[in-house]
Amino acid sequence: MYRPKSTVEQWRIFQAVVDHGGYVQAAEALNKSQSSLNHAVAKLQQGLGVALLEVKGRKAYLTPEGEVFLRRSRKLTQGIKELELLADILASGWEPILRLVVEASLPRQPLYQALADFSARSRGCRIHLLEAQPAGCKAVVDKQAADMVFASRAFSSVPSLPLTTTVYVPVCAPSHPLAILDEVSTHELEAELELVLAEGNEPEEGWEGTEQPWVINHLHDTLSLLRRGVGFAWLPQDVVTPLIEARILTRLPVTNQTLRKRFTHLILPRTTPLGPAASLLLTLIRHHYGVPDEHRTDA
Repeated sequence: MYRPKSTVEQWRIFQAVVDHGGYVQAAEALNKSQSSLNHAVAKLQQGLGVALLEVKGRKAYLTPEGEVFLRRSRKLTQGIKELELLADILASGWEPILRLVVEASLPRQPLYQALADFSARSRGCRIHLLEAQPAGCKAVVDKQAADMVFASRAFSSVPSLPLTTTVYVPVCAPSHPLAILDEVSTHELEAELELVLAEGNEPEEGWEGTEQPWVINHLHDTLSLLRRGVGFAWLPQDVVTPLIEARILTRLPVTNQTLRKRFTHLILPRTTPLGPAASLLLTLIRHHYGVPDEHRTDA
């Protein structure tokens, strides 16, 4: 069984002697006796079988081996410091993990911006960001299996916050036959292949589809197929605008068609109060979605 030949305290004393230029100065800084520091470093060197310091007069100098051990030991003591800080953070109630679920068809740029801000203040809290379809979001809410759910519908008796309204527009590849038309009627679309974001055989709830729907589970797959000239799709305007500007996709000029819209609701499935990390993230989400502070989640 392995037995350590050194202690964290010995490495801290060794670093202090180097940082302060000698045993006398380090003893004053650490409020310890010089003899105790001498003993700790001597025992450290003896245990390792390597000379780390060379004393000349009243000053201590690193040996070549000591320079190597100094760099490595700083990582060790910094790691111990971070572990102890993490223990303090968790003891204060700071969550170690936050689980977020986002409905596949919803745009999420403001969420990304909130998470970017959160990362600098996360204090070790990890983020699990998952994508799901509407039925999957409902299952997560029912099971209270996430801290936050971004869905296109709210759920009764579950706290939620309306975040934004998303406009969906019809798009296809520039090479698609529909792209050359000056106007496209809803009747003409009915005969075309439509890529529908859904799961299983479920159509988009409340949206009339075409006679030839392909059900696609992920937005990434939908965009990949569209780029290859496969069908058309109704997608979030914020998502496709850069692709339209880059002429990767084309917006279809559909006549007599009201805009399709979908709301983004932030659902808080858990019955327990938000912890400090979740509360911070919620504040950042409100900020980046432009939700006024006076808007609170509904009980």
